[in-house]
Amino acid sequence: MKTLKDVKIGHKANVIKVHGEGPVRRRIMDMGITKGVEVYIRKVAPLGDPIELNLRGYALSLRKADAEMIEVE
Repeated sequence: MKTLKDVKIGHKANVIKVHGEGPVRRRIMDMGITKGVEVYIRKVAPLGDPIELNLRGYALSLRKADAEMIEVE
């Protein structure tokens, strides 16, 4: 299983599934990360956390712990 955390800077990935439970999963989905969305990895912070993404026409910063819950292809 490849997660969003594994995608390299400058590459795109499509979301297959959002794992996790309850409010954490709901928060991720409320940010626009849902099945079928194309996500572009823009950059990673100097210490490796968070990751900056572009999706649905806006920029989003996401912690690596949350990025591990997002399965991509």
